[in-house]
Amino acid sequence: MALGASAFRVQFGVIFRTMRLALIGIAIGAASSFALASLISAMLFNTAPTDPATFAGMIALLIVVALLAGYIPARRASRVNPLVALRGN
Repeated sequence: MALGASAFRVQFGVIFRTMRLALIGIAIGAASSFALASLISAMLFNTAPTDPATFAGMIALLIVVALLAGYIPARRASRVNPLVALRGN
């Protein structure tokens, strides 16, 4: 913001970076769990290891958590006075 970025641009940048990392992690995790479904089938009760509703629900939950994890610091970063941030402690 000290270099001319708007509050929206700062928030968008933080959330974009957070979501990019989260989506990469979710994709790797979903592919790994789908591939290793036979190993975890003994731990599941009344659910198929590759149940699409369970996979979709967990992916949606992880995306919401990642959005919150990115939005809260982004909002805080966009509210900082640039002069105070440049001045330091």
